[in-house]
Amino acid sequence: MAVRIRFLGGARTVTGSSHQVLTEKSEILLDAGLFQGHRDESYQINTTFNYNPRKINALILSHAHIDHCGNLPSLIKKGLRCKIYATSATKDLCKLMLEDSGKIQEEDIKYLNKINRRMGLPLRKPLYTSREASKAVKKIHPVSYGQRICVASDCFVTLFDAGHILGSSLILLEIKDPLKTIRLGYAVDLGRKGLPILNDPDKLKGLDYLIMESTYGARLHAPIEEAKIKLKEVINHTVARKGKILIPSFTLERTQEVVYFLNELQKEKAIPEVPIYVDSPLASDITDAFQVHPEYMDKKTSQAINKGETPFEALNLRYIRDQNESKTLNNDRRPMIIIAGSGMCESGRILHHLKNNIEDSRNTVLVVGFMARDTLGRRIVEGERFVRIFGVEYELNAEVVAINAFSGHADKNELLDFVSSCLPLRRIFLVHGEEEQLRLLSESLTEMGLNAYIPSKGEEVLLD
Repeated sequence: MAVRIRFLGGARTVTGSSHQVLTEKSEILLDAGLFQGHRDESYQINTTFNYNPRKINALILSHAHIDHCGNLPSLIKKGLRCKIYATSATKDLCKLMLEDSGKIQEEDIKYLNKINRRMGLPLRKPLYTSREASKAVKKIHPVSYGQRICVASDCFVTLFDAGHILGSSLILLEIKDPLKTIRLGYAVDLGRKGLPILNDPDKLKGLDYLIMESTYGARLHAPIEEAKIKLKEVINHTVARKGKILIPSFTLERTQEVVYFLNELQKEKAIPEVPIYVDSPLASDITDAFQVHPEYMDKKTSQAINKGETPFEALNLRYIRDQNESKTLNNDRRPMIIIAGSGMCESGRILHHLKNNIEDSRNTVLVVGFMARDTLGRRIVEGERFVRIFGVEYELNAEVVAINAFSGHADKNELLDFVSSCLPLRRIFLVHGEEEQLRLLSESLTEMGLNAYIPSKGEEVLLD
């Protein structure tokens, strides 16, 4: 049986995850992530495919983060006609995430074309529109955890709980011929044990091959309980000096997780009763979607929702949709907590709040997620004295605090523990990580006597 894996994206980087499995009879796509980077580079990569989308027999989406599902509309525009499989929660969240992505692209191109018209340059087109995104999501077929489905003449797929975000999946691909079956696991991204809201990740047992993330392949997270303690300390210290707490947050999962902890802290009277604002229409919609999918949550959270005791509300908390209302927060000098997207400070309403508050030493920028290289968020975390926002330099006087315990990605020990459950494993392919994390995780796996390999983008590997 000749089976190959082609690593299309998310190899030696943390964006644009997509991998193709080719057998003698079928072609299966695992994820269709959007590559996120500089505009021209991103457009070129996201519209250029070194395979024919029309020949894909099935596409399996692991979860609704844009770097895993965000290029689905582009694939359909290029001829993808196969069935697309994901959990029902992933489908609902993809609708929100992809439509928002399309809207942002339309607005971005509209602004760019104003400049191009003035300069006599060619007009540009968005990668896809919000309407095209909406049509793409309709093609997703919901699948339940544990449901084994035939997706091609020689391939069966089963989804398991990844514990990363709501509805996220580990993918087991069974490739069959008359003589043997190859069991290929896909754990990109893998969650952590003990996170609030979500169940712990499932295990994939008895694998031949595994494609696995390495975002934190050489790092250890503090226990999630420390995130709540640190959150309390930051809020109390900042409010005591009459400052604002600005939290750049991913709209999907991280925002809901932070609100969950704020809810608990307020019930415990562990923090002052200051105003809390979730300044993101998308985060508001996602939170609503969470509340209709308690079946994907842990027992404590699902029971609370079924009783009408939502953990995504808190005293003094408001969800802001209106842009003008968002702007009024910058003129309000009271201590407050503002949660706004985007998580890496590259776009969205958080930029306006940073611009207006980052030079005030009373304020705190609280980082609760991964900041990729070359992003404003990474520059803030690294404490650069001056940072550029909307083309203007601002002095970073606000206190910067990072709570790494909030991460939804497995750390080194959790990744190694997961691998141990997957044995015998003939080979492990490490993706979705920066170079150092990939290398150090590979060394750890080698020390365990396992065969780890770091593929490059576009590389094709034959499974022996």
